Amino acid sequence: MKRLFASILTASMMLVTACGGGGNEAATGSTEQAPIKIGIVTSKTGVLEAYGNQMLNGFELGIDYATDGKREIDGRKIEIVVEDTQTKPDIAVQKATKLLEQDNVDLLVGSASSADTLAILPLVEEFNKVMVVEPAVADSITGSEWNRHIFRTARNSSQDAAAGAAAIAGPGVKIATLAPDYAFGRDGTAAFVSVAKKLGADIVLEEFADPKATDFTANVQKIIDAKPDYVFVIWAGANAPWKNLIDMKLPEKGIKISTGAPDIAALKTMSNLEGMEGFSVYYNELPDNKINSWLVEEHKKRFNSVPDLFTAGGMSAAISIVEGIKKAGSTDADALIAAMEGMEFDTPKGKMKFRAEDHQAMQTLYAIKLEKKDGYDHLVPTLLRELSPEETEPPILNK
Repeated sequence: MKRLFASILTASMMLVTACGGGGNEAATGSTEQAPIKIGIVTSKTGVLEAYGNQMLNGFELGIDYATDGKREIDGRKIEIVVEDTQTKPDIAVQKATKLLEQDNVDLLVGSASSADTLAILPLVEEFNKVMVVEPAVADSITGSEWNRHIFRTARNSSQDAAAGAAAIAGPGVKIATLAPDYAFGRDGTAAFVSVAKKLGADIVLEEFADPKATDFTANVQKIIDAKPDYVFVIWAGANAPWKNLIDMKLPEKGIKISTGAPDIAALKTMSNLEGMEGFSVYYNELPDNKINSWLVEEHKKRFNSVPDLFTAGGMSAAISIVEGIKKAGSTDADALIAAMEGMEFDTPKGKMKFRAEDHQAMQTLYAIKLEKKDGYDHLVPTLLRELSPEETEPPILNK
């Protein structure tokens, strides 16, 4: 009889546990909690694959740094699911939908392409999930196409414009621009022109090229014909126009070239631009802080190379997510949005802050000069001065 009573009691206890007791066990840590799933949509292939892979390396490092190597938050393990957009907006939508609908990710991160990112933005509102944008730069992402689920650790075109204009614009300076003919190039040009005109510059030409082109002869000839003092180049991708600009002897014609310093692979193609002044989003030797020192050393250990242009951005995105979830105590979108609006967090570029109005990260950029240095196989962006978050603060464009 005692054995029968014990069996009934045991069965009853098991039934209670199955029907609802699991919540208490999860609270005490005896049952593993559901993981935090982060979906990343970016260019692992396509014209921007270098940028996508830089960001991915930085994101993995950022998760490790922000969680002290545990890769968990409040007992919940972090899982990362990566999908390749192939730098094609229609593919980006398919992959983001898959992550949200089938993988049930808690957050999205991405992407390398502004066009890919803009295509994805409506989905995160529809599925009520937060998306951290890195490294896509088009102003419209946190402007006309923005929704409250979007946070961006990447700088935007207006921040680039303020940095670029600070390097070359002034009263009576004649400037031509060259950019790819899509959202990134159009937004970047509009932002640069606006800032440069305020500084007194005369914009003599706005030239847009096929983003998939490999020969820019016709575009460069138009620039030569416009006779500017400077050509400010806005470009992303391996098919940059540097060779045509140099082969057509713009510097010999009195036209100075200025741009944002690109990644190391592109710097290797710019050997004839020694002395060029411009700006940088990130170069591994520019920031002087402990997080960047950790990033440089850890990147060397894992990848036998230094972090590149968008590696620090990937790390910043990861840190922002970890800090946001800790602050919210949840991955619920409404709780995360409330926690991340106005949030400050430390990054390899120093302190960032998500502006409450549009969730754009205020951040440091760098005025630089390209110089030759012994032991380097590329021109090195050397620091002229840091451009503070206040100095490059962009207009609020989402209203």
